[in-house]
Amino acid sequence: MVEDNADMRELFCTVLTDGGYRTIPAADGQEALEVMERQYIGLIVADVMMPRMDGYELTRELREADYQLPILMVTAKNQFEDMKRGFQAGTDDYMVKPMNVSELLLRVEALLRRAKISSEKKITVGGTVLNYDALTVTRNGQETTLPQKEFYLLYKLLSYPGKIFTRQQLMDEIWGMFSETDERTVNTHINRLRERFSGCTDFEIVTVRGLGYKAVRRDE
Repeated sequence: MVEDNADMRELFCTVLTDGGYRTIPAADGQEALEVMERQYIGLIVADVMMPRMDGYELTRELREADYQLPILMVTAKNQFEDMKRGFQAGTDDYMVKPMNVSELLLRVEALLRRAKISSEKKITVGGTVLNYDALTVTRNGQETTLPQKEFYLLYKLLSYPGKIFTRQQLMDEIWGMFSETDERTVNTHINRLRERFSGCTDFEIVTVRGLGYKAVRRDE
């Protein structure tokens, strides 16, 4: 937890510790870098405005050094340009003070889950396992290799269960921003996935009218 205000730093550490996480405090970005030289850190929650090295600079330093750990910025700066600057520096998420501590814990949990998915390149949803490198889906011991675009589409949706993706977002990420693919191609691939997994009890792909699609886990 990187925060220059001692009271806030203690509060955040208490909340995270009570949530089941081991926390290591640091008063600014420079101290955080010194801590990381001595021990493994799995995630950083960082204030933005701090002496010596602020949250923006800390995040840039870590990304330039190829650190891929999740970073969550927390700050009283609530303007869009501040948020934009944070994401451009490389943060994964951004919360504005004052905040709900329960939401903080949920965001930390989500960031760690996504980091685990990214490093392992594998998603497990109930009895269904997706292997990113092999483009395979294993259910009940039976392994199936999916066409590349179908696999990437399913993997994207299941990496963020409950999150709505517009058709344009999915087209840009799966087919590329300069592809001539239109929304009908996304619809076609979604329908194929639904047919393939029509009997699956672990998840379903839901259409959100006027917006796009989301994956819903049934195993929770």
